[in-house]
Amino acid sequence: MNPKATSMLGLWNALTARLEGAGETVQPLILRLIMGWEFWESGLEKLHGENWFADIQSRFPFPFDVMPPTLSWTISTWAELIGAVLLWFGLGTRIAAFTLLFITFVATAAVHWPSMFTMWSDLAKGYAITDMGHGNFKLPLLFAVMLLPLIFDGGGRFSLDHLLSRSVGVATPAPLHGPLTWAIAAAVFALPFLMLIPALGFVLLIAAIVLAFVAKPWARSAATGQNPR
Repeated sequence: MNPKATSMLGLWNALTARLEGAGETVQPLILRLIMGWEFWESGLEKLHGENWFADIQSRFPFPFDVMPPTLSWTISTWAELIGAVLLWFGLGTRIAAFTLLFITFVATAAVHWPSMFTMWSDLAKGYAITDMGHGNFKLPLLFAVMLLPLIFDGGGRFSLDHLLSRSVGVATPAPLHGPLTWAIAAAVFALPFLMLIPALGFVLLIAAIVLAFVAKPWARSAATGQNPR
């Protein structure tokens, strides 16, 4: 390779390596701060506002459609407030982010999602943050997209999760691949989608179960150094 090209490639690799190093701290921190602020504001509005869940009780997915509206309101309020604080401090980040993702899907099903199949074309009209109807799903979509990296990657280096793991001498595990990895990923998507699109949620849940069974002989073979059949 041309020496000049080799030098440029080396500089580029050095730059990207440092960007990735900074990204381990900057990216999750920004996501945690923004998502924490958004859900804190939403929780405060519920805490100091009137309960309007009774007006849309029938639009909630099961089991929230049979829960007393007061109970649903209380669960939503405190899940958002506590989840926001946990995100800010980066404590139990994955659990907090998944809980808020679940709440986001429930809210999307009850408020932002077309109630009938014939109204699904409204989603294309409503790809905007507006109070004019037409699905109005862009905001919860952005929330979901921003919460997913926190679920899969955690709170980052500038978090209590990272500090606690270092204080007890737990090393950050290397990423693992294989059927069990995809089983867990499918389960992460399956549970929220059961609230929004049940058919898709069930398909993902079945896929997670199948992959988990496939992962058993695969993991056993990997442990013994053999190729899985």
